[in-house]
Amino acid sequence: MAIKLEKGQRINLEKSGGGGKLQNICVGVNWGAIEKKGVWGKKMEAVDLDASCATFDERNKTLEIVYFGKLQSKNGSIRHSGDDLTGDMGGDDGLDNEVITVDLAKLPAAVSKIAFVLNSFRGHDFKAIPFASIRIYEGTPSRVKEVFAAYDIANDASFAGSVSMVMGVFYKRGGEWKFNAIGEATRDRSLQDTLATVVSKYL
Repeated sequence: MAIKLEKGQRINLEKSGGGGKLQNICVGVNWGAIEKKGVWGKKMEAVDLDASCATFDERNKTLEIVYFGKLQSKNGSIRHSGDDLTGDMGGDDGLDNEVITVDLAKLPAAVSKIAFVLNSFRGHDFKAIPFASIRIYEGTPSRVKEVFAAYDIANDASFAGSVSMVMGVFYKRGGEWKFNAIGEATRDRSLQDTLATVVSKYL
């Protein structure tokens, strides 16, 4: 597969070379602290971005929310790596600061959609956050097999002035999982409001 999606593009979750359907999906977010100049020299200001996801049934009713306050779904099919409160304080280490993993095969039968969102907890403008980026890929938190969506938040002017965004939505159609690469900033200030926007605009 190994493709970089454009915003709004939809794909089937087929492995490259006809290897069947993708099963283990990861959504990883990477970012750095903000360098501030003061009287006593440079100082690094911590940045707290929060990756979250919510599952919905076919009527768009919210079933579960996995976020920094609830690190896994009831049956363990969705797991969050934990809350990173600072970002990379010493420069980009090349690793994702927060990762949400999904085992599509183990999701409850009632789940028909999974939406992924990102919020800046302390209200830091996405544009000001160094090397902020998202990748959605097949694999595990420690092993990336194939990236099939990537968003360069730090260098995309459409994210400037925003503190929340919708990354994308996995949805089940005809018994098969597909992905809608949304990648759009919202005007929301909280996770709850961002998920409300997801329901009203993107499901």
